[in-house]
Amino acid sequence: MNKENDPRIQGAGRFAALVAAGILLSRIFGLIRDRVFAHYFGSGDAADAFKAAFRIPNFLQNLFGEGVLSASFIPVYAGLIARGKEEEANRVAGSIAALLALLMAVLVLAGIAATPLLVAAIAPGFEGDKRDATVAMVRILFPGAGLLVMSAWCLGILNSHRKFLLPYAAPVIWNTALIVTMAFFGGSHGEYPLAVILAWGSVAGSALQLLIQLPSVLRLARGLRLFPDISLSGVKTVAVNFVPVFVSRGVVQVSAFIDELLASLLPTGAVAAFSYAQTLYLLPVSLFGMSVSAAELPVMSSAIGGADEVAAQLRARLNSGLRRIAFFIVPSAAAFLAFGDIIAGAIYQTGKFGRADAVYVWAILAGSAVGLLASTQGRLYSSAFYALRDTRTPLYFALVRVALTTLLGYLCSQRLPGLLGIATRWGVAGLTASAGIAAWIEFSLLRRGLAHRIGKTGLRPKFLLALWGAAGLGAAAGWGAKIAIGDIHPIVAAFLVLGLFGGIYLACAMLMKIPEIRGVTARLGRFIKK
Repeated sequence: MNKENDPRIQGAGRFAALVAAGILLSRIFGLIRDRVFAHYFGSGDAADAFKAAFRIPNFLQNLFGEGVLSASFIPVYAGLIARGKEEEANRVAGSIAALLALLMAVLVLAGIAATPLLVAAIAPGFEGDKRDATVAMVRILFPGAGLLVMSAWCLGILNSHRKFLLPYAAPVIWNTALIVTMAFFGGSHGEYPLAVILAWGSVAGSALQLLIQLPSVLRLARGLRLFPDISLSGVKTVAVNFVPVFVSRGVVQVSAFIDELLASLLPTGAVAAFSYAQTLYLLPVSLFGMSVSAAELPVMSSAIGGADEVAAQLRARLNSGLRRIAFFIVPSAAAFLAFGDIIAGAIYQTGKFGRADAVYVWAILAGSAVGLLASTQGRLYSSAFYALRDTRTPLYFALVRVALTTLLGYLCSQRLPGLLGIATRWGVAGLTASAGIAAWIEFSLLRRGLAHRIGKTGLRPKFLLALWGAAGLGAAAGWGAKIAIGDIHPIVAAFLVLGLFGGIYLACAMLMKIPEIRGVTARLGRFIKK
């Protein structure tokens, strides 16, 4: 078969669209959740406490969850399925699930016992009621994190069977649980008691997110038995692949904790504002970076033939994926830079979250825009290394990124505001900008390292110039509209300004005949016909 006509290769775009659809749905509910949270908590002490508390057990989920299992488990399990070894695949899946469950039980109990030490390490600036509430919420949230790790195992099973929509849309039910909790209890409880109740709502949502995926998993993996059989070669391979990815994710999570620590040393509101901005930043990362990378991993892992043939297939997949990512990420970065206040206002400006808070989040978003393109494209390069069964090289480059993020983050958040003569609260924007610089360095290392394996890859300068030109024209028109409409409701402002910005960007892309616009118009056409 001509590999270019292989349905596995051709289906990558459709799989990416399914991943993006699931992520979009869950992110929409996530934004609704954050808007409700902003209404009840604003950017005060209770908001800081909950955001910091959530970060600590979330470390467990990020360390053992989706990214690690995708890189270590999916290539092995999907490979067995592709070779018709379903019985062995199910034995491997059951063993991995049993080992994960045992490990999570131990780590959750250890985390609950060590909570005061963890809070002291991640939020040393918290004192009094703020610290006590954080400790109480961390202990409640830890079991939910363990359940979400098992949910990530379900995602690995479903993705290997090319089922993408359900696992990526499953967080909708978790977000819904938090929204319902706040709506039901928000009017009758103070901020700190409500935050503790919300932590319990998060645990309930985590259980529901796992349960909604289990029926499909059990239907696809027939005869699945939860038994930790470490003698299986597939389990040993997963374990060998797991360690470097685990360490890589660990150092990245340590970096996130350091950001949280540095933010906690800034005035009240920095931790909450940083979290609000991160939610917005992760929207394009998930929709246009994670979706493409998640869909491409099983496709690139399925490349067959000699070394030159595999390299050619990977180069084609990479370049195609990079173009799709850049087509959406470039305007996203431009929107963060030019219209971050409108975006933050439309999502969060209600109740205790005011216009000044939206401007504060805008500054943090603008810093995030620095490394947005590098971070999303770097994910795809890491997936290419994983497809080559190389989990160590991305680890080494992640270590470089974390070291740079830590050093630059400290200088930009704690020292730079004083040198510039501005309020220390703006130092949180330095955290995101410095992380962007580190992301570009990591991206350059990943691209250069992969070039030695499969040849040169990357986007042509002419293509990037066209995208930035289109985004710049759209931003100029949107900025003019922003000035013209003045002070109106942020949702109306977002509809008018961002609509004009996006319309001009797409129109310019059509005039310049950028190929990726065809995929957008084709999907819109199919949607309209339906």
